[in-house]
This record gives sequence, C-alpha cells and structure tokens, in this order.
Amino acid sequence: MKVILLERVGRTGHIGDEVNVKNGFARNFLLPQGKALRATEANRAKFARDRADIEKRNQERREAAAGIAEGLNGKTIVLIRQAGETGQLYGSVSTRDIADALGSDGFSVTRGQVDLPDAIKTVGMHTVALQLHAEVEVSIHVNVARSEDEAERQAAGEDLTAINYDDEANEAFSELQSEVGSAAEDGEGDDE
Repeated sequence: MKVILLERVGRTGHIGDEVNVKNGFARNFLLPQGKALRATEANRAKFARDRADIEKRNQERREAAAGIAEGLNGKTIVLIRQAGETGQLYGSVSTRDIADALGSDGFSVTRGQVDLPDAIKTVGMHTVALQLHAEVEVSIHVNVARSEDEAERQAAGEDLTAINYDDEANEAFSELQSEVGSAAEDGEGDDE
C-alpha cells in the first residue's frame, strides 16, 4: 500500500515521503496512529496544504522529547525483585515496570517508548534504550536487585551473579593446610 508519511518512521522514511509498505503495517500501525495517510490525490492535496502545520507539530514534539531526554540520559533506576541464588528472577522486568518506575520519578514515559526486545530475567545492571521521539533516543540503566543493599553493591560495580570459586577454593585450601599442619604436629609428638 502506498502511503504519505506524516512523521519520521524508523527506516521507512521522513515527513512527506510517499512509500510503499505492507498492507498490514499500514492498516494496523501507520494509519490508526496517525503516522501516515493513504496516498490518494485528495490526501496529497491535504498534505500539501497542511505541511507547515505538520512540520511545526513535529518540531514541538521533538523539542519536548529532547527536554525529557536531558534529564533521562544515563539515569539509573533500581527495581527490587525476588530471585534465586543464581540471579534468575522468579518473574521478569517488562516495559511496563520500567515505564512505571520512570513515572514515579516524575518522567512521562509510556510503555511504547521503552525499547526492550526481551524482558529482563536476571539480576544485574542492564542498559535500556528509550525512543522518546522518532529522532530522540536515550539510554538508561536498570539496576535489578534482590535488595537495596545488593542494588548499591551492583551500582558500585560488583557482579553478584558470578559465583566466586576462588574464595571457596582458598577457604578449602586453608582448611586443608590447617588439617595437615595439625596432623604433622600430632605426628611429631608420637615419634619421641
């Protein structure tokens, strides 16, 4: 289906471009959300007449998104969730959870603006992209932890999902050395 874009849409095109898209994409996404018009003579004339208003409205939205982006870029949010010993969450962190956390911090971000390909299913620091406008994208950090203390340790750079085998090995070696040492001392007294 041939459509006229009313705003920039990903890799599809920019304002005013006439592009061929799949019928389902046009009917289910572009047309209902007001991102495009069917490419008919009447709509071409309407677009030509309203182009200045459409570009002005797009500029206002971009500036509003840029204002929100200034406060958000590089921001870290903490989400406390239940997880097992290996760091696997019993549930998951979705776009809704991230949007709600940002909303409670005073930022107006919708679920659709959170670009999360797959739900977060492990504790740790995760980088998440936010698409605030077609031309404004920022990244935030999501710190998923089991407790506030664990969140602070993760923020300081500690990896709590890795099992530290070195500490366990050193502890076992120390115990073995003390056992061997005490056995050797016991053996020396028996020979006399």
